[in-house]
Amino acid sequence: MMKFRFRRQGADPQREKLKQELFAFHKTVEHGFPNQPSALAFDPELRIMAIGTRSGAVKIYGAPGVEFTGLHRDAATVTQMHFLPGQGRLLTLLDDSSLHLWEVVHHNGCAHLEEALHHQPPSRPGFDGASGLPSLARITVVLLVAAGDLAALGTEGGSVFFLDVPTLTLLEGQTLGPDEVLRSVPDDYRCGKALGPVESLQGHLRDPTKILIGYSRGLLVIWNRAARCADRIFLGNQQLESVCWERSGRTLVSSHSDGSYAVWATDAGDSPTTQPTVATTPYGPFPCKAISKILWRNCASGEHFIVFSGGMPRASYGDRHCVSVLQAETLVTLDFTSRVIDFFTVHSTRPEDEFDEPQALAVLLEEELVVLDLQTPGWPAVPAPYLAPLHSSAITCSAHVANVPAKLWARIVSAGEQQNPQPASGASSWPITGGRNLAQEPTQRGLLLTGHEDGTVRFWDASGVALRPLYKLSTAGLFQTDCEHADSLAQAAEDDWPPFRKVGCFDPYSDDPRLGVQKVALCKYTAQMVVAGTAGQVLVLELSDEPSDQAVGVASVDLLQDREGFTWKGHERLSPRTGPLPWPAGFQPRALVQCLPPAAVTAVTLHAEWGLVAFGTSHGFGLFDYLRRSPVLARCTLHPNDSLAMEGPLSRVKSLKKSLRQSFRRIRKSRVSGKKRLTAASSKLQEANAQLAEQAGPHDVEVTPVQRRIEPRSADDSLSGVVRCLYFADTFLRDAAHHGPTMWAGTNSGSVFAYALEVPAAAANSDRRPERAVEAVLGKEVQLMHRAPVVAVAVLDGRGRPLPEPYEASRDLAQAPDMQGGHAVLIASEEQFKVFTLPKVSAKTKFKLTAHEGCRVRKVALATFASVACEDYAETCLACLTNLGDVHVFSVPSLRPQVHYACIRKEDISGIASCVFTRHGQGFYLISPSEFERFSLSARNITEPLCSLDISWPRDAMRARPQESPKLSQANGTPGVVLGPQSRSGSPDPTRSEGTDTPELPEATLSPTSVDSATSADTTLDTTGDVTVEDVKDFLGSSEESEKNLRNLSEDEARACPILIG
Repeated sequence: MMKFRFRRQGADPQREKLKQELFAFHKTVEHGFPNQPSALAFDPELRIMAIGTRSGAVKIYGAPGVEFTGLHRDAATVTQMHFLPGQGRLLTLLDDSSLHLWEVVHHNGCAHLEEALHHQPPSRPGFDGASGLPSLARITVVLLVAAGDLAALGTEGGSVFFLDVPTLTLLEGQTLGPDEVLRSVPDDYRCGKALGPVESLQGHLRDPTKILIGYSRGLLVIWNRAARCADRIFLGNQQLESVCWERSGRTLVSSHSDGSYAVWATDAGDSPTTQPTVATTPYGPFPCKAISKILWRNCASGEHFIVFSGGMPRASYGDRHCVSVLQAETLVTLDFTSRVIDFFTVHSTRPEDEFDEPQALAVLLEEELVVLDLQTPGWPAVPAPYLAPLHSSAITCSAHVANVPAKLWARIVSAGEQQNPQPASGASSWPITGGRNLAQEPTQRGLLLTGHEDGTVRFWDASGVALRPLYKLSTAGLFQTDCEHADSLAQAAEDDWPPFRKVGCFDPYSDDPRLGVQKVALCKYTAQMVVAGTAGQVLVLELSDEPSDQAVGVASVDLLQDREGFTWKGHERLSPRTGPLPWPAGFQPRALVQCLPPAAVTAVTLHAEWGLVAFGTSHGFGLFDYLRRSPVLARCTLHPNDSLAMEGPLSRVKSLKKSLRQSFRRIRKSRVSGKKRLTAASSKLQEANAQLAEQAGPHDVEVTPVQRRIEPRSADDSLSGVVRCLYFADTFLRDAAHHGPTMWAGTNSGSVFAYALEVPAAAANSDRRPERAVEAVLGKEVQLMHRAPVVAVAVLDGRGRPLPEPYEASRDLAQAPDMQGGHAVLIASEEQFKVFTLPKVSAKTKFKLTAHEGCRVRKVALATFASVACEDYAETCLACLTNLGDVHVFSVPSLRPQVHYACIRKEDISGIASCVFTRHGQGFYLISPSEFERFSLSARNITEPLCSLDISWPRDAMRARPQESPKLSQANGTPGVVLGPQSRSGSPDPTRSEGTDTPELPEATLSPTSVDSATSADTTLDTTGDVTVEDVKDFLGSSEESEKNLRNLSEDEARACPILIG
């Protein structure tokens, strides 16, 4: 019989108000290191640093928690950045020669970054009136003079233009052309080639009227702007790369393309000067690469610092990325693993001080930021409280642990401090300390765990805005790799010239790809964790405060169960070391489980209270008792046609014939099914129309949009046996009177296996090995009709709440679950969510997400959303991320849609795959290999920068400026916080959530979309009728029209309609 779902009455206003108090979408902060940095700047007065990127992003950093982010409208590379000292303003130059002025503006006590002005210089010839100077083509260098009110622009044509910075307008009549400079040059130097582009502009610290101009040909000119003449000329003949003017103004140092640098005296002899006082090639005599930048910093001791990048011997070390630090007879060649972008020193810039006395050296590299303490002997590296390279080895997985106990937190921090002992001197401190962090101390501690390709797991403090590294766990020491050979080679090369010193932690090369971490799980109450890898290794570890020497027990679990006809063609298993091994303080291995075949682990879960760990691969799943060091269960999930599962991710023997055969099978299958649908659909359409006309007229009802047809997946699809999720629960499985431990496993083919476990009482409350073994008996097996992959499984108690984590209930750390009412199990597949009652496993409620929205589920999590209006009210909901990058929130257990937001671009596949939700309504996803974007779905739980700067603007700095258009603050270009000019008015924004200072997107983009009234009727179980709307979808309307109708249903149009079921 034909059935239709009709719309219910309009949405409840009280519920809509409650939604606004519970849910709100914010993209709050970007953790990690900016992707593809291209420019660097430092304000010595405010002690803040700016980094520009190739995507046009601008990021300003101060003390931990002080961060500002902006994004240029055009995705052009930021080539140069210059702070107006003490003003909180930043001038940026893009590769299209456009100039942009940014300001840190305070609003309601907090500061944010805005673009105030932008200017595109003209490129037409003869701009400077009748002078007929060359066109203002590409700008090569920018210099701020006169306290930042004036900027000198050096160009590729050799001219120097002057710009009024507060208005970003070029000053006519002050342009300095190369012809005017050549008049002061001797005739023999003037003949021949031109001066070339302006390579460097330097200002005098005490005399702002003088500018040092360096041309590519090698000519250096000290130009007096007031007298419009050259004070001194230095005739260099080697191609110029960089110039630095010493603090007193008596010395210049220039670097050149042949790897040499020269020192010039400004007060020696008459002008022009033809020979430098010192000229040397530090790494000669063989041909060297160019010294791209050089700095001279003097000290009261007379032992000056010379810092330069490049200059390495071209043949031997031309591929090295180096910065050299020279002081008196001490030379250190800092060897980095990525390209040097720029560097600066933190030193005194007050005009009354006679010496620079550098305190620190900051080097921006393509993949990390390194800071060295120049006041401590040995110049040690200063640990960064933020900007740590998350991708020092490629991130392969991530997990979040909320509400970490204070004791465990202190132990992890202590283990991390023992890994990186700090020097006894107190001078080694982070030098970038500008601004004030106004955010309150976090009420709970959050850990972000990242697994990496080199077998390490890194622990990050994710409690606040600054993502701080705490501890690094390495699993490579347990296995035999080629590390020792590489270390011996590096040790042998240490005494060679140049005196290299490895600096930084970015190391993209893995000794063995099999070490890669695929899954991690941590029990925060027992300090036990599980790390699973690419070669089927499952490692059980426990936190220890003291170093130890111990052997690790190894157990193997055969997941194929001697099934015939399968041969593993992938990588070999890792060979563990034998005998006692030294382990430092921190997480130390207790047991190693090796899955056979050694395929990558796809799912893992830990129950420390029962002493059990479950793991799954593409072949099956297993259960291991790590207290007794014995396997409990092994189940093969392979289908007879799952031959691809035997080849592994690192195999190169995939058959082209096999791939073609599968492709032709799919084509043939789709053609056959299409013909069957066409023949049957016409009769069904007539039947459906007749019944619809009999039951209700068109003026009485509003029909919900038709659902998309979801084709059942074939049972013999490749990789159908992949285990997608594992779950432990204390619930009712055998009967409704007795509850006990259970284990649930979901696979790629839509199968769910539920096992009843017999766990001895000794294993629940003791670390000693129980005499009885844990037993597992298959209790239930569920096969989803559409065979969609099972993404997650969760058991709900009698009140419809998720079960607490291990030890939470027994230690009174959470409310005990309701064991009196009936339990239910929520099974989330890629296409729908479904709730089954327990122990009968009968369907209760469902929501077909793919049928309604045309998307597939990628990540799900149960999260608690607290109300901003009532301290004690909270709801547990299901958060879901789809393959289109949208985040949906559903009520539990009714599965009613609450809100949905556009979060990630659908083209960003890696971002969607890397997303991880927290227990309190936040989430993280990778916007680049080195950056996590943090977002919040909760109206109350928001982690965002709240900070201020003590800035002092000149009196005329607040002159009228053209009003700028709103901008996105997200560096990756995804929808995020809009920073528009309206925030400068000082009036509070009524759309903002309480306790935040981040403006929201326009309502049309970010308003919670209520789809309750349109789809809630379909959340009940469908048990009636053989013919559904799906059968006649192709005739009633296209899927695109259906989706549009679903989204356009407004709540005010809803009216009471009877629900007719045929």
